[in-house]
Amino acid sequence: MKRPYQGEQKGPDVTESRTAAANMLADLRAGQLLDGAFEKRTLALDARDRRWVQELVWGMLRSRGRLDAILADRVRGGIAKIDVDVADLLRLGTYQLLSMGSVPPYAAIGQMVQLTKQRHGIGASKLANAVLRRIDRERATIEPATPSDALEALAQQYSHPRWVVQRWSERWGMEETRALLDANNAAASIVVRPYGVVREQLEAMLDGAGVETHEVPRVADSLRLATGVALTELGAFKQGALYVQDPAATLVVQYAHVAEGSTVADLCAAPGSKALELSRRAGLVLAADRNMTRVDRMMNGFGRLDAERLHVLVADARHPAITPVEAVLVDVPCTGTGTFRRHPDARWRLQVSDFAVLGALQKQILRAAATVVKPGGLLIYSTCSLELEENDEQVQQFLAAHPEFTLEAPAPGVVPDDVLDGGYLRVLPHRHGFDGAFAARLRRSA
Repeated sequence: MKRPYQGEQKGPDVTESRTAAANMLADLRAGQLLDGAFEKRTLALDARDRRWVQELVWGMLRSRGRLDAILADRVRGGIAKIDVDVADLLRLGTYQLLSMGSVPPYAAIGQMVQLTKQRHGIGASKLANAVLRRIDRERATIEPATPSDALEALAQQYSHPRWVVQRWSERWGMEETRALLDANNAAASIVVRPYGVVREQLEAMLDGAGVETHEVPRVADSLRLATGVALTELGAFKQGALYVQDPAATLVVQYAHVAEGSTVADLCAAPGSKALELSRRAGLVLAADRNMTRVDRMMNGFGRLDAERLHVLVADARHPAITPVEAVLVDVPCTGTGTFRRHPDARWRLQVSDFAVLGALQKQILRAAATVVKPGGLLIYSTCSLELEENDEQVQQFLAAHPEFTLEAPAPGVVPDDVLDGGYLRVLPHRHGFDGAFAARLRRSA
């Protein structure tokens, strides 16, 4: 007999999937990151239920601004007046009703009302019941009122903070900003790179497992997997024949174009995919991170691949305890505005003050990394941010203070011309279809 799907289970008991989703949102409010919260809260679920939770939570976060506008008209006093956990439960229920066609309305309403009752009592559950039933009745025509302010209207339509929309519109204009916001709300594909096999071999392995694959423009050898694939259950994954890497990250390493056989230090290496990509050309890659937990995960990933030419260490990029090497990559901590499609929680966590805090850290790491680059060697600075403060301006300030370094574009043909911008690598989600990324290749004088 077929097991009831967690997303549609009948009865008074709340499904483990919905409980996991609610707990994940509580983790986010406590400051945890989405990926970590997902791994922690879905350990006991099978692959199908994990995918259902991911669809629900990622989708709700990508739609949160619009959901709040819908709820604001149906919660007396506005959604800001109610308990933050109740607000998240209403968002989850509303998203199931409006955007998850596989979930029957009775399940979306009954389950979220019961979950609200378990967590907050009968009064809160009556509120949830009334609001969700009204949304269900009105969903054929439901549409929040459009704000008169153009920026506020864009922010609501595409569920981004207004101040972020304003920043981008001042830089790119309204139409290009609209395209970027739209790209951020598209689900990110899983893109894999072959390891220890050539692309054709990996393609055959995946085809044999019934997995549909597609070529990736601008990045040779990468393969985009069809949606709904349980990656960790694939034989190719278990055999260490692939690793996951967004094409933007691949382009950063290809842009770096380190010398064949050189020793390279990746000082902010976790989770490790750039270090793996560097090892295709380098003779040795020192993959360092200051967080022991992240280093452990990186080592596990390298172990699954039986990776070669990689040496892992725990080290703080602000104080690199290594002798100078031919090339150093610093993929610095940043606001991550280029990865909003992959990490939709980041758009709601971001604050204006983050630019100053992270900017100071980026400056410190870049200066420290310069001290361990050999004369004539390369320093590669990269971020997954779209913001000038974290990218162009950081590099320009560094070069002004370090005349022994100069910006040096890679040789023609190393990366496609359309991701180069004045010698920098600049990948934009709405132009290239990948995560956003920036990199600067800085050559030290001999």
